[in-house]
Amino acid sequence: MRLLFLGDIVGSPGRNMVMEYLPRLRLKYQPDLIVVNAENAAHGRGITEKIAKELYEHGVHAITLGNHTWDNKEVFSFIDDEQRIVRPANFPAGTPGTGLTFVKTAAGEAAIINLQGRTFLPPLDCPFVTADQLIEQAKKRTKFIFVDFHAEVTSEKQAMGWYLDGRISAMVGTHTHVQTGDERILPKGTGYITDAGMCGPRDGILGMERDTVIKKFLTQLPVRFEVADGQTQINGVLFTLDKSTGYTRKVERIRIDADHPFME
Repeated sequence: MRLLFLGDIVGSPGRNMVMEYLPRLRLKYQPDLIVVNAENAAHGRGITEKIAKELYEHGVHAITLGNHTWDNKEVFSFIDDEQRIVRPANFPAGTPGTGLTFVKTAAGEAAIINLQGRTFLPPLDCPFVTADQLIEQAKKRTKFIFVDFHAEVTSEKQAMGWYLDGRISAMVGTHTHVQTGDERILPKGTGYITDAGMCGPRDGILGMERDTVIKKFLTQLPVRFEVADGQTQINGVLFTLDKSTGYTRKVERIRIDADHPFME
């Protein structure tokens, strides 16, 4: 199974890049499963039903979210009915939506799990304990298990990667919008990268207008962040999973921007 994951989609620049390049990525890599993080897809804040449908129409099979899940209030009107969207599973009990979903592909069924870290983020339920519970549930149906761990600090993401090694197929970190260069296969077979990066503005700061962000640091006054203009980028990762074991056989980091043009 070939699993293509694209990092956090930020606003219309990110959506446009994904819709432009996803057909070409599909042609080049022939992925069986495409997952994207879209918690910043609607003007940098949350997701709408229309955006989700556009992503599905371009070949996306599942959408993960994160700490901005609820920023666009429209999400409450459709998240319970949309099984292809997973929000962090360690949100409090009774929260709308689901943190685990299953996707049927030509290469077999895959489980998609979304978790959120707790360091410098809201104090949710323990993501490690939640992972234990959902992995056991997923294993009853499939050997292909993928985790998007939406977390702030590299240490928490690395800790989760080592904790899950040998129990899942692959894990990506999301949230920081800066792609890391540490993609690898951990000793027990789990594919890993600390952060997959983002899809959207390249010349902003984490996708936002840089002047506003700099003003925030200089003055500590409240400011409204807006999605940046200018050059754009796509960040992601491709995992090749072993059909018999479910573990990762190959990890390939994907980066498309002005300095790294897409090669057919």
